[in-house]
Amino acid sequence: MPLEPLYESKIVCICCETTYLTARVRPSFKKATRMDSDFCGYYTKGVNPDFYVVRVCPSCGYASTENGLERLSDKQKLDYYDRIGSNWKGLDYGGERSAEQAMATYKLALLTAQVTGAPDRIISGLLHHIAWLYRYEGNEKEERRFLTYALEAYVRVYQLEGISLNNARLMFLIGELNRRIGERHEAVKWFSRVVSDKRIMDAAMIRACREQWQLVREEMEQGPSLAGGTEETASTA
Repeated sequence: MPLEPLYESKIVCICCETTYLTARVRPSFKKATRMDSDFCGYYTKGVNPDFYVVRVCPSCGYASTENGLERLSDKQKLDYYDRIGSNWKGLDYGGERSAEQAMATYKLALLTAQVTGAPDRIISGLLHHIAWLYRYEGNEKEERRFLTYALEAYVRVYQLEGISLNNARLMFLIGELNRRIGERHEAVKWFSRVVSDKRIMDAAMIRACREQWQLVREEMEQGPSLAGGTEETASTA
């Protein structure tokens, strides 16, 4: 009998301490058939793992990912209940999710992160995932809007954490999101930083930056009509 793609995972809410079940995707179903150059994956086995990244407490509505905050202070809990928890309608996102439900969980997680003062490294990932969900829908306007928000958050992460870490993947993403929203000169600046910094040893990211740098040059030669949304496959990453 074949395995079902979803299984249940037990979560203890860090806000109200309720124990609840949420659906997760088995690792064997997580392999993307292709991937865009900003790591947005596409799946053909009938289930998208990105739809199940956010866990939502059915009791209080607190939404987060496994990379979210590990605990909340009393003030953070009060802030959460004041803005979100007091209005929660007891929805249950624990089972199979549609694209619309996945979007709702991400936007709830984003609002939760903002209200509780989560760091930009958490917020940037949520914004980027929301942009991917709009990409799946073919909604280019909203995708671009959230890519711009994600880019701004990634830059803040770099300014706070990345300079000392020489985080090539983060620098690549900043360059790539600049390319996708049409800021080609900014994109080149970030790609060239990775390529020219001798302290960076991440060969895959150096190669990806070289390839995207070349792609930006080709886009510039073709004129301003090409926006920064050209898709690349997983080979660039």
